[in-house]
Amino acid sequence: MSEPPSLPAEKPFWRRALAGFLDFLTVFFAGGYVIGGLTGNLTSEGFKLEGWPALLLFALTVLYFYLGWYRLGGTIWQRILKAR
Repeated sequence: MSEPPSLPAEKPFWRRALAGFLDFLTVFFAGGYVIGGLTGNLTSEGFKLEGWPALLLFALTVLYFYLGWYRLGGTIWQRILKAR
């Protein structure tokens, strides 16, 4: 009898979790500053988004993870940490 084909080894959980956390921080702060700058919502402490700019940041975050996971073969931090 032949052996079944082996599946690729799953990446360690800590790499996947760290990549997800760093991806979220990256898209939140980078996206928040860009959207805050474009909408005039920058403050001396950073940015403050309310209303449609906050919804736009939420949509950008969802789009980033969707494209990274399903269309581009990995997000930025998944590729850096080799978690994908």
